[in-house]
Order: sequence, then structure tokens, then C-alpha cells
Amino acid sequence: MTSLLLLALLSVCWADSRVSQNSTEPKFFRTIYIADTGSLLKVQTEQPKVVSYRGGNATLPCKFHHEHVGAVPTPSKIRIKWTKLTSDYLKEIDVFVVMGHNRKSFGNYQGRIFLEETDDNDASITITDLTLEDYGKYKCEVIEGLEDDTGIVLLDLQGLIFPYIPRLGRYNLNFIEAQKACKDQDAIVASFDQLYDAWRAGLDWCNAGWLSDGSVQYPITKPREPCGGRNTVPGVRSYGYRDKMKNRYDVFCFTSNYNGQFYYLIHPRKLTYVEAVQACVKNGAKIAKVGQMYAAWKLLGYDRCDAGWLADGSVRYPISKPRFRCSESEAAVRFVGFPDKKHRLYGVYCFKSN
Repeated sequence: MTSLLLLALLSVCWADSRVSQNSTEPKFFRTIYIADTGSLLKVQTEQPKVVSYRGGNATLPCKFHHEHVGAVPTPSKIRIKWTKLTSDYLKEIDVFVVMGHNRKSFGNYQGRIFLEETDDNDASITITDLTLEDYGKYKCEVIEGLEDDTGIVLLDLQGLIFPYIPRLGRYNLNFIEAQKACKDQDAIVASFDQLYDAWRAGLDWCNAGWLSDGSVQYPITKPREPCGGRNTVPGVRSYGYRDKMKNRYDVFCFTSNYNGQFYYLIHPRKLTYVEAVQACVKNGAKIAKVGQMYAAWKLLGYDRCDAGWLADGSVRYPISKPRFRCSESEAAVRFVGFPDKKHRLYGVYCFKSN
């Protein structure tokens, strides 16, 4: 909270020394106003949201200025501190601190973050080589002596949400396992804002899944009996905040652009899972992950009507142009299931990093 020298009101009660303590004559009051002679430090963020993509750069704006009241204050050192807010807002992650010529970045931000310094009042930062984990709200705090002020900027990433169910089946992930499941598929657990945007874009999914704030929700665009009732309104249904260790659900994952090549491997015959993994390795690649298939399908329009193995042991195929025998009714990533890895034969999707 900004430390300000507010206008002080001092009331002094006095009485004529000739009036006795028990006198009924009225006492008199005088009011003394003490004016603030300092300055008010103000922080402004020009954009409440900055949109970028994984692997790109993003500049988070933050400017500060003084609104002088009375005499100009004696210049003092400015301290700039950037932190990232967690999904529950109870904890802040240190990102970047500036004090004079001293700069320090923290954690995974080291070597990727720079102060813009377009002028003396510029506290903006640029983050390079963005990762999925960089998504979120950032706080810019400027401190000068006893004064400070803050601003908030959301760093959003272009990408998409996909629901994920593990091999064990529906509702088998606690929150920790859900985080690992998304990470294993080249994704992170989605936020509520990301799920809400996906719902507005038409995502309809009847299974409840974890979100990054520890809540469990699901998006419904077509109300029906098994999904909250036929007579309910469309929306994002919520189970509220659940026990992260004991309760088990599916998970909504978020992924973005990738730096590499996603492709279906042309092979003379169909493969078991182990053969599929080896075939990608021989081709200088790795077997692709679910998040990479979704990103290729949604962001690049990838379309292939061949079912193929993915890293989690599932078999899927991406259809951008619905047609006969290839997802006739809608564009989607079609899910075949988790077949027997040793005996069922399919193609394979590979991913080669740049």
C-alpha cells in the first residue's frame, strides 16, 4: 500500500488561565493544518494484458512518476521489484529486482529478463524465450524512500486447452498427479481464465477437471442431463476448491506453440508401441506428446486421418477438415483409446526439436 503523508489535523484545546477548572464558561479549540511537502509516487501499466507465445518475447509495461505537493522532495534511490502472483494470490514469486546499477533476476528468469529503461521513469521489463510457465499475472512495485506503488500486468500466451484423461481412466488424478500429467504431455495445468476463454470459443466437456488454482470445473455449451441438467444455462460448472491430495478428477491442460516439427512417420508397416518409439528415434526424433498433437492441430491446422501412437500410450489422430470416415461432424483430435502396447498395431506421430 502506498505510504503517503496525509493531511494532519491537530486540535489543541486551551482555556484562559483565569478561568477555573470548574468554570461553566465554554472552552475554545483551534485547528492547525500540517501540509504535506513531499510527493506522491504513482505507478501506471499502459496495458492490463500482454499477449505473446511460447518461444517469443514479451514486454511488460510499467512507468512511474511523481505528483508533487508543495516542495520538491530530495531525490532518493528508486527500487524496482517485479514478482509473479500465484493462482491463489497467497504467495509471490520473485522475478527481477533493480536498485541503482544493481540488477538481479531469479529462478528460471535468469538470463531471460531485461529492464527496458527508455527513460528515467521506465520500470518495464522484457522477458525472452517465453515458456508455458511464464503465463500469469505480474506485479510491478516501485519504492522510493517511504513511498511505494504497484501495478499488475497479465502475460497471456497464444495456445489452447485440452482435457486429459490418463490410462487408468476417468477421475484418477489428484492435483499433484494432474500437474505431472500435463507436464508429461508438453503442457501445464490450465487457469480458470484460459478455461473460460475456451468455453466462450465453444469447448464443451462433461468431465470435471483440475485447474491451476486447485479448483475443479468443467465447461458446458450444450446443457444436458448428465452434465448439470437439461434446463440449466450454459457455463463453466464448478465443484469448488477440492483437497489436492485426496480428491481425484481429470485435468484441463494448456499448451502453446512449439519450436520443432510434428509429423506422421511414413513406415512400411504398422507398429507396436515399442516399435513406434524406436522408429521415431531412428528418424532423429522422439515419439510425439498429446499436447504437441493438439498444438499442431489447432494452431497449424494439421490434418491426418491415420491413427497413431503418442508418448502416453494413447492412439489419436488430428482432423482439421471433417470428412467421410475422418471425424465427419467436427474438427477434432480423435481419441482411439489406450490399446494393448504389445499386440495392437498402429502408425506413429513423431516430434523433432529444432
